[in-house]
Amino acid sequence: MASQAESEVVDLVCRLIQFDTSNTGDPATTKGERECAEWVAAQLQEAGYETTLVESGAPGRANVFARLAGADPARGALMIHGHLDVVPAEPADWSVHPFSGAIEEGYVWGRGAIDMKDMVGMTLALARQFKKEGIVPPRDLVFAFLADEEAGGKYGSHWLVDNRPDLFDGVTEAVGEVGGFSLTVPRPDGSERRLYLLETAEKGIAWMKLTAKARAGHGSFLHEDNAVTYLAEAVAKLGRHQFPLVLTESVEQFLGAVGEETGLDLDPASPDLEGTLAKLGSIARIIGATLRDTANPTMLRAGYKANVIPQTAEAVVDCRVLPGRLPAFEREVDELIGPHVEREWVTKLDTYETTFDGDLVDAMNEALLSQDPEARTVPYMLSGGTDAKALAKLGIRCFGFAPLRLPPDLDFAALFHGVDERVPVDALTFGTRVLEHFLRNC
Repeated sequence: MASQAESEVVDLVCRLIQFDTSNTGDPATTKGERECAEWVAAQLQEAGYETTLVESGAPGRANVFARLAGADPARGALMIHGHLDVVPAEPADWSVHPFSGAIEEGYVWGRGAIDMKDMVGMTLALARQFKKEGIVPPRDLVFAFLADEEAGGKYGSHWLVDNRPDLFDGVTEAVGEVGGFSLTVPRPDGSERRLYLLETAEKGIAWMKLTAKARAGHGSFLHEDNAVTYLAEAVAKLGRHQFPLVLTESVEQFLGAVGEETGLDLDPASPDLEGTLAKLGSIARIIGATLRDTANPTMLRAGYKANVIPQTAEAVVDCRVLPGRLPAFEREVDELIGPHVEREWVTKLDTYETTFDGDLVDAMNEALLSQDPEARTVPYMLSGGTDAKALAKLGIRCFGFAPLRLPPDLDFAALFHGVDERVPVDALTFGTRVLEHFLRNC
């Protein structure tokens, strides 16, 4: 018989998706999370919680906190966190409306279905069940529903950590998004093995603005000193550059585990490591991005008239940097962009890495095995970033653990910020069962 949480999780996820919490990165056009946050708070209050709703540095950027007392108040509390904002979506591009929360073909569809209103829905369902049924977990649980993660957390987790550290009192560990999902890999004997990837590390996020300045002039003249040309050359060099291969502990452990299961040669010294990784399918795009620093140009701006050579040209480059690599990365970038282009960081968030061991890792592993006895948990590094970067500033040990058992042929990586984002209904109920086991034994 399904638990209360398992029975209501799909409806909760659908309802969460129906709140358009699009985050453009510009406070003037971002819709804000307040309406959704107030609804989340109401669901918690209906179950019997006292909730705290707080705006994080800007109107509408609302966050919700609730605490459930555990059996041993002397132990550090565990935070289960998720963000309420999503990246924008263009309805004309989608098979269904991105804020419909439609259920079709065994999936819940909509923006946020896997990033990350699925985890928010599972967390909310279990928080409600635990309170209503009087379940006492081993330690205090703090449920946090946060704003602004999709723009780096300036008006969300980072503001809260800097301005309201009291909300995190007693929290020593946390679990959040982009971990605990399955990756099905082939084995040499023709069978398959489901690996569940627990996020133990994140690359640093560094959004860089490039500016070239030169003489303005008439478009018909000879003009060697051209800001657009300087900038274009720098952007092209950066976009095509391959940074050196650097393996962190998390990535080495992941490669070792996958190599054991598949028989593939994933030795770091292999001359075609990235080519071999490609045999793992779509997940190779995420894993491949953790082998090196990356610098991807994403925005360009220059000029105001076809026959006027502008004085200034600008670009934005999305840089993701491995732990310990920032000084070397900056030197390499400076050599590439040359003397005519200046750079500045517009966002710079630290890397994060923890070890794949300890009681919490054991509890995550046991929870997955309780629902999938053939599971194997492995650590991995996320090429993006999460609110863990902010929590780590308070000394909180963080993991990505939003468990989903996925169809082997689902291109999971493409769903993040992609068109037709969706999550299997079966994966939601599976994840809810796993999280329940985990929270009862954490």
